[in-house]
Amino acid sequence: MAVAVDAVVKLGGDVLSHPALPAVAADIARAASGRRLVIVHGGGPQATALSRRLGLDPRIVGGRRITDAPTLDVMKAVVAGQLNVDLVAALRGAGLPAIGLSGSSGVIHARRRPPRVVSGAGAEPIDFGLVGDVDAFDRTPLDALAGAGLVPVLACLAAGAGTEVLNINADVVASQLAAALDAAALIACTAVGGVRRDKDDPTTRFSRLTVAEAQAAIRDGVVQGGMIPKLEEAFAPLAAGVAAVHIVAPGEIATSLAAPGSVGTLLVP
Repeated sequence: MAVAVDAVVKLGGDVLSHPALPAVAADIARAASGRRLVIVHGGGPQATALSRRLGLDPRIVGGRRITDAPTLDVMKAVVAGQLNVDLVAALRGAGLPAIGLSGSSGVIHARRRPPRVVSGAGAEPIDFGLVGDVDAFDRTPLDALAGAGLVPVLACLAAGAGTEVLNINADVVASQLAAALDAAALIACTAVGGVRRDKDDPTTRFSRLTVAEAQAAIRDGVVQGGMIPKLEEAFAPLAAGVAAVHIVAPGEIATSLAAPGSVGTLLVP
């Protein structure tokens, strides 16, 4: 039986460092009071750091990671391993009954992404390697956990064809999962927080953007780098009926749900 979800919360790897984890977990626990949440997380910065320690050269194009076989092994170790374990432990320490799982267990079904042109990466198609595009979600495990009062914490790897495992962007998963679960809101938590005219100046934050305004900001070069795919992935759930997407900083998740637009950037259709 489908269980209503109030919000999908996406945590970027940049907010999952050990010193920050207890505060992030406490904020999510406050947000979960009286609400059903599903948590999705990435782990890009940690994967990049481990890749470099192993002598691998991370390749990021248009804010998106190119994934070869050694890089996929890194993602398995970091995202489905260390970060999922540590995040679940921190959430449980904050009093939230969290359960960790990987999308590759069958929750996320994906196909390998064909080469394509992406914003911020020029006119030539980019082959992202072992990266997936979502085909479908099996919400049965998520509904079972939510129905039992547990909070699913989903690591962003996906089941591909046969035994194939694919890397999949956490922003992509969170935005499409919010639509698939008919969630009322999507919360994207990153270290930068809201969308800014100047990424280094928090006073230039956009408190609210429509889809048309966000598209114009990308087109005009006001928004650059890793914020481009975050915005682009937010357009799909808004088009599919999710009422709002909140881009917020650590510590602002509960506030964003209680008072939309008061912190971070609120995206609306």
